[in-house]
Amino acid sequence: MEEKTPIANEQKRNAFSMVKTFIVRVIQGAIIGAGAILPGISGGVLCVVFGIYRPMMAVLAHPFKNLKLYWKMFIPIAIGWAAGFVGLAGAIAKLLSLNAAVIVSLFVGLIAGTFPSLLREGAKNGKSKGMWIALAISTIALLAFFYTLKLSTSTAVTPSFGWYLFCGALWGISLIVPGMSSSSLLMFLGLYQPMSAGIAALDFGVLIPFAIGIVATVLLLARLVNHLFEKHYGIAFYCVIGFVIASTIPIIPLSFTGWGEAVLCIVAAAAGFAGSFFMDRWSGKLPNQEESETPQEQ
Repeated sequence: MEEKTPIANEQKRNAFSMVKTFIVRVIQGAIIGAGAILPGISGGVLCVVFGIYRPMMAVLAHPFKNLKLYWKMFIPIAIGWAAGFVGLAGAIAKLLSLNAAVIVSLFVGLIAGTFPSLLREGAKNGKSKGMWIALAISTIALLAFFYTLKLSTSTAVTPSFGWYLFCGALWGISLIVPGMSSSSLLMFLGLYQPMSAGIAALDFGVLIPFAIGIVATVLLLARLVNHLFEKHYGIAFYCVIGFVIASTIPIIPLSFTGWGEAVLCIVAAAAGFAGSFFMDRWSGKLPNQEESETPQEQ
């Protein structure tokens, strides 16, 4: 019996670790689902901060080869997403109507709290100047795009097959690039309303080019991103962190109804930061565990 005790203890620790990982993934999926309705919050950004982005790119790039590696990870995330979207989104919508600044501050803190672990994960194979340059360029480029779009006047275009193909391509880019908002640019070009109307009416003149644009862009960019991660992991990861930073800065609340709301926003941001920090510690640095499952280059 004494010889079996260490094995039994190891099995117990492994079982506890699996349950803990499952619970954390469900919580992360719920946060992603609940955050889907928040203004300016990108699902791609939340996937990055929770360590889901890299496996997702691997699956999109080579679905038949990589889905069998990651399906166990995505099941609890999908369960949590459904629960968060259906169960929590309504509550968050009501809270947003009461005080949007406080709720957004909570998510800003949640995202900010993951930066230390993200930086560590990106530098796990060593740091280089190229990584910091990639972070700076991606941050500045996306911020410049956001603020240029915000300050520009509307420029409507005439909808056509080519423009609906462009709409699909833009949506595909927004799925791959964390924080990239396709809706804002489509509204700026005057394409969002006719595109939405065409999709709702099942107009194949809209659906076909839109679907072609999404599928082609996702397949092309997902493979490119996955290749960059395989060849230049640190640079690619720090570039993605730059996108996360750039998409978070514009949503930080800067105007308040009074000191009371400002204090509540600070408390909410601190709570979000502490929550993500605690979740990272409790989960045992899940991003590193995921990366160990990443398929090796053939």
